Parts: sequence; C-alpha cells; structure tokens
Amino acid sequence: MSAAALTGALLFAAAPSMAQIVAPPDPEVAPPPKHAPNGRWAARGWADRIVLTPGADAARGAAVAWRTDVRQTTAEAQIAVEIDGPLLGFIARTVAGTTASIANENGEARYHQVRFEGLIPSTRYVYRVRAADGWSEWLPFQTAAEGFQPFRFIYLGDTQNDILEIGSRVIRSALREAGPAALVVHAGDLVAQRETKVHDDEWGEWTEAGGRAFAMAPQIPASGNHEYVDHILADGTESRVLGPHWSLQFALPTNGAPGVEQTSYFVDYQGVRFIVLDGTAALDLGGLESQTRWLDQTLASSTARWNVALFHQPLYTCARPEDTEALKAAWKPIFDARRIDLVLQGHDHCYGRVSDPAGAAASRANSDAGRPQGPVYVVSVTGSKMYGLNDRADSQPVRAAENTELYQLIDVDADTLSFRAFTATGRLYDAFTLTRGADGLNRLTETEETLLAARRCEGAAGPDDRPCTAEIKD
Repeated sequence: MSAAALTGALLFAAAPSMAQIVAPPDPEVAPPPKHAPNGRWAARGWADRIVLTPGADAARGAAVAWRTDVRQTTAEAQIAVEIDGPLLGFIARTVAGTTASIANENGEARYHQVRFEGLIPSTRYVYRVRAADGWSEWLPFQTAAEGFQPFRFIYLGDTQNDILEIGSRVIRSALREAGPAALVVHAGDLVAQRETKVHDDEWGEWTEAGGRAFAMAPQIPASGNHEYVDHILADGTESRVLGPHWSLQFALPTNGAPGVEQTSYFVDYQGVRFIVLDGTAALDLGGLESQTRWLDQTLASSTARWNVALFHQPLYTCARPEDTEALKAAWKPIFDARRIDLVLQGHDHCYGRVSDPAGAAASRANSDAGRPQGPVYVVSVTGSKMYGLNDRADSQPVRAAENTELYQLIDVDADTLSFRAFTATGRLYDAFTLTRGADGLNRLTETEETLLAARRCEGAAGPDDRPCTAEIKD
C-alpha cells in the first residue's frame, strides 16, 4: 500500500458509519477541565503531535518532532527501510535527537526532535518515536527521488481559527482527494495565537486536524503573523517574538537567511525548489534586507526544474485596500529576474489568483496569444475566518472568492505545472496549467473544465444562502 493510501486509511478507517449509534456521555462522569494539566490537550505517556518535515535535500533527509509528558527525558526514534514482513524492530536503527521543555495552561511537556540523515532516494522507510509508556506505531514515508520525478502536493492557506471544528474538514478533504500527494505546504497562520486564545490548545487542534497524515507526508510550513506573539522590550516599546511552539513543533532545514534561520529555509524535492520566506520578520522585525539577499542567492543557485515561493503576507492582496508594497518592491524584481514559477500566500482570508499584475484582462489576452506569463501569485484560506474582497477584485485577479474555504492540489510534471483549487465540498473553483516552452518561459492555459460560479457576498447575504461572515478590511 502506498504512503498516500495509508494516509487515507488512517484518516478515515476509524470514522463511525452513519448507522452506528453512539452512547450518550455518562452524566456522572464530568469531563476534565479544558485548561488544566489533566485536560484534553495535556501531554501524556504516549507520543502525540507527531509531524514529519523534509530535509533540505528531501531525497536524503527528513526530520520528525513530537510531544510527550515530562517522564520522557531523551529524544529517541527508530528508522528502517520498510519491508513486507512484521519484524521491523529487528532491522531498525536508533537515532538520538534533542529535547526541550515547555510549560503552559495545559501543564508541562517535552518536545523532541530527531533528524534522519543519509537516507536513500526514492525509498520507503518506516519510523517510530519513543515516549515514557512505549513506542509509537510504525509510520511510513518515502524519500524524494534524486532527480526530477512527477509528483503532487497540497497547498493550504490560513487555518488559524476554529481549527478542529471547521478547518479540519478541509485539511482532511484535501488529504483524501489528493491521493498520492507527496507533501503539504502551509502558507502561515496555522494557529491564531493571540492574548485571548489558548495557544497550546490551538497547536493540539492543528496537529489533530492532520492526524497521522502529518506524520507520514512531509510538511512545509511558512510562518504567519499569528505564529508570533506580542513582546514588550526593555525600553518599553512593543515588538514581536516567535511563539514557543514553532521551533519545537517543526524540525526544519537550517539553510535560511541570516537572522531569520528559524522561519526561512528551502527544500529541494524531485526537481522543485520550495523557498520559504517570513513576511512578518521582513515587515516588522528588520529581516527584509537579509531575506532579499538570501532569496536572490537561493534562486540563483537553484538547478530545479520549477521554483515555488511560499510565505504569508501576499504581494497582491485580495482583501486589504493596499498591496504589501514593501515586499513587492523587494521581492517582485527577483521573482521576475529569476523566473520563479509560482508564489503561494495566505493572510487575506479570501481567494485571489493574479497571473499578470496588469490585471485579469491582460492575463487572458496573454493566454489567448500564447505569450509568456509568470510568476503566478495565489492567495487562499482554509479555515473559518473570512475577509471581504477589495475593490480590485473585479479587475486584478483572474479568479477571486470570499466567504469560501479552499484547498489546492498542484501536479508537477517535467514541462507542466497544473494547479487546481477546490472548495470545501470538493467543487473545482479555479484551475490553470503552466507549460514550459523550448525558450524556457511559461505559457498559461486556463482550464476548459466547468468552474463553480464566482462566490461573492451580496451585502449581508453570503454565497451559501446564509449570512456573509466576511469582514471588510480597511
């Protein structure tokens, strides 16, 4: 069975059938308090929050992070090339890693990280991680091919709010519909993480939303502004610092921009270079110049067939009155000069696809004439929080939506990159294909498939015959 099939099986095998009758809760047994050391999101004796991430060279490296209670004081994982028989423990090697403690409203816990290095390309592995009460189950994954091979990946926008209640259905639909998806990329604001929120609960919700799928398909996350928390400096001025969970939950490559090493990095995966940037550090924390230099160097050194940028704050906004001018001025010239193919973003809680900065009409004219286009900029949202479209939505993006949760599937081939955006119910909302010509330039072809009608709010009425929940940004 493929890793993707196993992903789907683990996600859905345990779901009760519609015919099952679930007994009501015992009124004599009170549920544990939500925010207490013995609550739902407290660490226990078995590993939870297991998340797999790729190495910088995904053909030869991967890493895993997980959480336990404080009794597990060391980071230990076992890994083996997968075999068809059950005796995995006899052939596995043990790998040690690092451990860090955290304390919050859900009590004390320890996060552990182990990096698997020297792996064989295009090979199925299994691994398990240790906790005080025993090992986790064996979890399969596959390393990337050494050179180019076609693959599919999932792109998700902000989950942020109501993660488990609402956003999880979109994540799970994406994992189910994607089939053999190789990895998942996240465009930031995985959680809300503000003063009025319980931060640890949210990280528990996010990892549960993806379940063991997040432990078997490598995750490539970008940090958003909500991965940061407010911080008062010694002189009394306000600043931001990265929340404590980020560096504990994700064992990421360490090849990022100087001063922004925790949240900028790149991954080479089967002929695609994924370049992850931190818009918050660039806009608010003095990290723009360093990341701009690093971005140019990282693209200049890329030998990948395709290059994809991933970050949170969009250059071309679909909700806010103004574009993100500082990032646009610094990064767009590099994207143009280095011919990046696709730019994946979040932050605006709407959907917008800009294929030509001159607007939708120019993009369609270029497509009809077979003229080169790119890069293509996309903004999407996965969770429940919604913003209304701005006044450019009728002219700048080729396709836009508000009050709509989406997931995206991208198929990578040698000469084509095919992009499809689906609503939460699995209906096709946007689709296009980039085709690489003999001149090395991309031509964009709009889909001939029937797309769902444009989803817009009409005053207080939303597109589902329900009230519009999209907030207007000003």
